[in-house]
Amino acid sequence: MAHIQLTETSIKSLPLLHKGKVRDIYGVDDKHLLIVTTDRLSAFDVVMNEPIPYKGFVLTQMADFWFQKLSYVVANHLSGIAPETVVSENEVVQVKNRAIVARKLRALPIEAIVRGYLSGSGWKDYQKTQAVCGIKLPQNLKESAKLQDPIFTPSSKEAVGQHDENISYEECETRVGKEIASRIKEISIKLYQEASAFALTKGIIIADTKFEFGLDDNNNLVLIDEILTPDSSRFWPLDQYREGKSQPSFDKQFIRDWLESSGWNKTPPPPSLPIDVITKTSQKYLEAFQKLTGHDIKK
Repeated sequence: MAHIQLTETSIKSLPLLHKGKVRDIYGVDDKHLLIVTTDRLSAFDVVMNEPIPYKGFVLTQMADFWFQKLSYVVANHLSGIAPETVVSENEVVQVKNRAIVARKLRALPIEAIVRGYLSGSGWKDYQKTQAVCGIKLPQNLKESAKLQDPIFTPSSKEAVGQHDENISYEECETRVGKEIASRIKEISIKLYQEASAFALTKGIIIADTKFEFGLDDNNNLVLIDEILTPDSSRFWPLDQYREGKSQPSFDKQFIRDWLESSGWNKTPPPPSLPIDVITKTSQKYLEAFQKLTGHDIKK
C-alpha cells in the first residue's frame, strides 16, 4: 500500500470526537476509541504547516513497542482490536500501522514527567533556583548532567490552546488525590528506569519523558496516550553524550532549535519549515525507532 503523508483524517464511518495537535480521536463504541496519529508536528504548542514524513507510523509503533515491553509494570489502554476492522474499507489506508483502538478511560488531569538528566526547562529552572520544579538539587551541576536519581516533576494538563504548567507535587495530590498521586509517581519512575536501562543497551539515553494515566471503571490506574516516543521524550545518542552542553537528539528538539533561531515569536502562524529541516527530522525519528527496536517501521 502506497505511503500517504497524513495531515488530516477524513474518516466518515465513525464520529470524530476530538482533533488534537497530532492525533485525531474517533468513537468506536461505548468502550473503545480509535486514535489516529497523523504526520502533523507541534512545537511550542503550535502545529507546523508541513507534515513530517513517517512520523505517525513511528509514534504509533514505538509506543506499541514500549506498551508491550513494559506491560508488567502497569496496565495500558491497548485493546488488541485491529484498527483496520473498525473503519470502512476505503479508510484503511488512514489507519494501517498508524492507529490504535484504545479502551475508553477517565483521563487524569496531570502529565507525569520524569527527568533523569538536567535539560530543557529543568536546566533553565536550575540555573535560576538550584532546583527543578521545587526539588532542590546539588550545587554546581552542569547542563545535561545525569541526576543521582530520577525526579518526578508533574505538570498540569490544560485544555487545548492553553499551555501546560509545571505544578508542585502537592498540587498534583490536590488534583488527583494523595493515593493516586503516590502511585503515579512510583509507577512513572519505575517505567522510566526500566525503559532508560533498556535504551542504554541500544545506544540511546532517555533524558526525560512524559506519561499520562487514566482510570478504568474499577479505579485501576492505566497508562494511556503515547509513551517513550520522540514526541514525549528527549532521546540522545549515547556515543555523543558530553556533559556541560546541549546534546544532539533523536527527537523534535532539532526543529525546536531551528524555530528558536528563526526569530519566530512562538505564536501562530508558524514559519514554513525548510525541506532539509523536515527531511532531517524525519530521518531522526526513523533512526530512533530502528535503533531501539532493531526493526524498520511498518508502512
